[in-house]
Amino acid sequence: MVKRSSCRRPRTMPTRPYVETGMLAAAQDYEIGGMQLPYTVNASANAFFALASVSIGSNLLTVGNANLLLVHGTATQKEVFAKNELAGRWAGTMCLSEPQAGSSLSDITTRAVPDSDGYEADPLGPRYRLKGNKMWISSGEHELTENIIHLVLAKIPGPDGKLIPGTRGISLFIVPKKLVNTKGELTGERNDVALAGLNHKLGWRGTTNTLLNFGEGRYPVPSTGSGQAVSGAVGYLVGKPHEGLLCMFHMMNEARIGVGTAATMLGMAGYYASLDYAKNRPQGRPIGPAGKDPAQPHNLSRESLSTPTSNACCWHKSPIAKARWHWSCTAPGWWMSSARAMHRLPTTPVCCWRYSRPLPKAGPANGVWKPTRWPSRSMAATATRGIFRWSNTGATTA
Repeated sequence: MVKRSSCRRPRTMPTRPYVETGMLAAAQDYEIGGMQLPYTVNASANAFFALASVSIGSNLLTVGNANLLLVHGTATQKEVFAKNELAGRWAGTMCLSEPQAGSSLSDITTRAVPDSDGYEADPLGPRYRLKGNKMWISSGEHELTENIIHLVLAKIPGPDGKLIPGTRGISLFIVPKKLVNTKGELTGERNDVALAGLNHKLGWRGTTNTLLNFGEGRYPVPSTGSGQAVSGAVGYLVGKPHEGLLCMFHMMNEARIGVGTAATMLGMAGYYASLDYAKNRPQGRPIGPAGKDPAQPHNLSRESLSTPTSNACCWHKSPIAKARWHWSCTAPGWWMSSARAMHRLPTTPVCCWRYSRPLPKAGPANGVWKPTRWPSRSMAATATRGIFRWSNTGATTA
């Protein structure tokens, strides 16, 4: 059991004004409150919000969470969880990594067991009890929304009661912070999910990055069979047992593109801050016959960033501008067809291939057939190609 931290949660601004712009569900169908915007338009518009604050990217996980459920969830799960997330009432997270395993998902130990004999009768899906710890969960705990919907990877024990080794035993579960009914209403019961600590994440100061304890017994929930309150976080199975990683890659691939966009907009925000600083920073005085004249005002040090023809300006701004266009307009191209992406994509900017390559690893789990080596380092060094289709709800495996 991971020891709970006593640190206080930072106060953050509400996201309601952003939700009211309609950009949270802009790429969705009209029937669920969307605008049916193409992905490229939606991504380009949201880039402006990321330029103002990348912490608005907390909604990136909410949208990805909902998009996964729209593809792999049941009709009830779509109605109750996905629609409320897209409406901005609830937030969503992605719970994969664990303290002892890092990002090696084959080594996760979070366990999920059936809640009782009648667990399959729950209208929200087969009901399980989860116990374990998840680390580096962005927006894992906050008060911006009335509920938080966690998508959690956990292993269902085999017939011998032991966890299946590797990724074959991983399943996916919906674990709400507060329990809800089939009408999307809060029941008043708190699920057994507790904040254990906060992590410090560079560049995302407005987003809580958390360590969560599932099923430690702090908030026991009554069992469906006996009615007695027991420890264990209530989770509802998404998709089929032992196919959780396949479902989760839907959200992971979409999040990779969003993180690449956020990194690019962080770079652009830094450029504009540097440009403003260079325009207004006093530097040196005019030199006359008697040397520097202290009575004259300072010159402005603008050449390095502000001069349109300067090499420094082009070096700093050009890669960022290219990267912004790349992530908004061409990143989905990696999932559009099985043709070689190098025939239709431009050269990847330096800041992308060096720091942000949101590309899935080759393997049957995410539908990627094999890696493709690029002839030039300036292109994506280890890009992949696979048979995917792109829709307004994100990248989905064909």
